Amino acid sequence: MRVFLIGFMGAGKTTIGRRLASRLNYDFYDTDLYFEEKYHYSIQNFFAHFGEEKFREMERDILHEVISITQNAVISTGGGTPCFYGNMDVMKNSGLTVYLRMKQGALKHRLEHSKRRRPGLDTLNEPELIAYIEKLMSFREKFYESAHISVDGENCKIDDMVVLIENAIDGFTGDPGK
Repeated sequence: MRVFLIGFMGAGKTTIGRRLASRLNYDFYDTDLYFEEKYHYSIQNFFAHFGEEKFREMERDILHEVISITQNAVISTGGGTPCFYGNMDVMKNSGLTVYLRMKQGALKHRLEHSKRRRPGLDTLNEPELIAYIEKLMSFREKFYESAHISVDGENCKIDDMVVLIENAIDGFTGDPGK
């Protein structure tokens, strides 16, 4: 069983993914970290040098590669991964997709205090950051909402989220239509 964690940057996909994988005794992959290790480029620097379109193509390839080498794994994806090149359908047909849902205000707070550098955020002031989140969410949410399940990433403790996802795995039939 593969479990794909999707959601906006800063939603906690990596943190939840590591905890869930440990609890299930599954492998853990973070597609962003996998990309950076494979290509020896931070995503932020890659965006700056080669642009988003090239990144999205390579991100698709990373997703396919991770799927091909995994069986029982929790896979944390980049925030935009589900939105390009049919990646959401690929994930839904390859395992359970879980949307870690958060409101824009909570995302703004997390992104402002994140230790991880994110493409395009360094130069934004608070109003610009809010507008950026709103713009991306208006495009991405339809992809996120098509996940097999959604989990409240804002008002739920990490361990509670892990249990919710674990219970969803137990009830998952593998039918991509569900």
